[in-house]
Amino acid sequence: MKLESKLFLLLTPFFALMGVIYTLWSHAEPVGTVGIFLVAALSAMIGVFLALTARRIDPRPEDNPYGEIDEGAGDQGVYAPWSWWPLAIAFPAALTFLGLAVGWWLVGIGVTLGVVGLIGWVFEYSRGQHAH
Repeated sequence: MKLESKLFLLLTPFFALMGVIYTLWSHAEPVGTVGIFLVAALSAMIGVFLALTARRIDPRPEDNPYGEIDEGAGDQGVYAPWSWWPLAIAFPAALTFLGLAVGWWLVGIGVTLGVVGLIGWVFEYSRGQHAH
């Protein structure tokens, strides 16, 4: 994770500099100026998070410049073998964004279905074949 943290932390001053240049060039146009500085702040937040995480965990094979491919073999994490819940969240998300254009009543339906899908996804491992 050291490489990723360095990448995000090096992008932070770039975005800050681009924010200053954009502010001067656009005569302090408010939306773009705030947006670029928020991108710089987000890049810094991600970089600091990755740097702190890299200090806590053991070095990965990707962090070793002399690492071999077979060092990364084995379990990479816990992943759902199959899950329909992301689809159950994607449809209400599309419905919600469609509701912004069509009518606010559709947003309510989309948010309600999205909450149901989110609860199902969170508790996916609480029951059934893959329960802990």
